[in-house]
Amino acid sequence: MDLRKLKKLIDLVEQSGIAELEITEGEEKVRISRGSVPAAGPASHAPQAAGTVPQAPAAAAPASAAVSAAAEPTAEEGHVLKAPMVGTFYRASAPGAKPFVEVGQTVAVGDVLCIIEAMKLLNEIESDQAGTVKAVLVENAQPVEYGQPLFIIG
Repeated sequence: MDLRKLKKLIDLVEQSGIAELEITEGEEKVRISRGSVPAAGPASHAPQAAGTVPQAPAAAAPASAAVSAAAEPTAEEGHVLKAPMVGTFYRASAPGAKPFVEVGQTVAVGDVLCIIEAMKLLNEIESDQAGTVKAVLVENAQPVEYGQPLFIIG
């Protein structure tokens, strides 16, 4: 089945609000469903799975490798403040505003270091240790994972 046809079918399912669509064209069979994937019929999901499954691990593997690589050398340098949730990391309260902290700045316990936006909620992340900010390990407006190192405080 042509990729353009599949995209049109996916759009049709999204626009119509139907839960599932199954089409058989000769020997090819495609089932598009919204929500969870049913346990039966793995052969009908092969075109979708082939297109989405390999991409997710490939994207996750470098990120987890970078996290573990960053965590090892930082343990010697000072306390590593890790992300308490998944979301988008922001260094400042607004796009043009001054960052909460800079490298070399002294912080106390409870000082706001950054914001993590999760599900349209802005969560202030506070320092859990007093000291000097030695490094900011995440770029502004980048997604972060739970447990990902954000700052090194020495």
